[in-house]
Amino acid sequence: MRWLYNVLFMAGFILAAPYYFMRLSRRGNWVKGFGQRFAKYETNLRQAITNRHILWIHAVSVGEMNVCVELVQALQKRLPNIKMVVSTTTTTGMGELQKRLPAQVSKIYYPIDRRKYVYSALSVFHPRAIVLVEAEIWPNFIWRAQALGTPLFLVNARISDRSYPRYKRFGVLFRPLFAAFTGVAAQSEENAARLRDLGCRPEAVHLPGNLKFDTARVDSRKALDVPGILSQLGVQKDALIWVAGSTHEGEEELLMQQYLRLRQKFPKLFLVLVPRHFERARDLGRSLARNGFRLFYRSELKRDTSMTPGSVDCLLVNTTGELINFYRAATVAFVGKSIAGQGGQNPIEPAAFGKATVFGPNMQNFADVARLFVSRGAAIQVRDAAELERIMAELLGNEAKRAELGEKASRLVQENRGAIGRTVELIVEHLQGRDMYIAPADE
Repeated sequence: MRWLYNVLFMAGFILAAPYYFMRLSRRGNWVKGFGQRFAKYETNLRQAITNRHILWIHAVSVGEMNVCVELVQALQKRLPNIKMVVSTTTTTGMGELQKRLPAQVSKIYYPIDRRKYVYSALSVFHPRAIVLVEAEIWPNFIWRAQALGTPLFLVNARISDRSYPRYKRFGVLFRPLFAAFTGVAAQSEENAARLRDLGCRPEAVHLPGNLKFDTARVDSRKALDVPGILSQLGVQKDALIWVAGSTHEGEEELLMQQYLRLRQKFPKLFLVLVPRHFERARDLGRSLARNGFRLFYRSELKRDTSMTPGSVDCLLVNTTGELINFYRAATVAFVGKSIAGQGGQNPIEPAAFGKATVFGPNMQNFADVARLFVSRGAAIQVRDAAELERIMAELLGNEAKRAELGEKASRLVQENRGAIGRTVELIVEHLQGRDMYIAPADE
């Protein structure tokens, strides 16, 4: 089976390489650290990890960065003498790691799952434990870690409706991989049941909750002055701010058309569009401009920018890591990739700020969270684009309804906090007696 996997992996990698490199090129900043994908590490990085106990944490991309950063900070308090190494697969993820984690935390790109590269990477770092965030199952990496006796943890774990049948179909490959995890922290009981069904040992599966409830907040030291930005664009202080976050291809044009119709009824309405992939912003902006929309790019905002009121229809945010700041300033929030796309994005962030939150029918990647919010009257899920426009009109015209929805959302987020601490305790418990200092929980 391992031989077959490696043959098929290399064939697939060669075929997918042109698309893979095209995406890297589009996102930019891909040259620096590129060799790390092939387990080629710089001298200064090797020196930083020499004679250190390593804890390796992996988060795929930007979507997992908030969880990863919070987890690193919490683990450092309990494991103060451990050297943290954090990996990601995308350049945007790396950018977030560089911005948000201190210099003493080493940041690397995750190695391509070819046996040669995986063996080399693990021999360089020789981690005392490995923590994978959400669900990143690469066979060669797990096989090698297992052979080395390295404890493996899967945290904030979820198995999507799309992945679940695939893992089951290829159970002969994946069941032993899921069984290899020392500890698994599932987001929900449904995910816990799926993980056990896929091969995780029942005693290894725990239910600390969804870590994203703990991460939905803005660090006041690095908070973006969104009201100041909007003021520069000529947006009035009493304007109604519609923030559409993590939008997917096909949604922005739809939202812009709805915005123009809604503005006829609500003249002080202003739209903030935050595409899920910032590299799409330029093409998107040109498309919107051709249709007569007046927009301004976030990256072009300067200290001396000053627009006359009513001269801009939309702020197009083509930067990374700022969405949560814009949610905090929203009157209403739409969570993207839920109307035109599949899977949905994180509704916890706007809810945490007590914002009236709306999302579409396609919330497969946040199914448990979406159901919880809807069942508690803490968010509204619409069936299609037409209903989205109707609900937006209702919310924009009813301040009391917005406040009620936001209050319920904020309360729900508060009730579900604490998963980070419980997850850290799960990891630390399994590291007891492995020749490392563990600080008491109350230090």
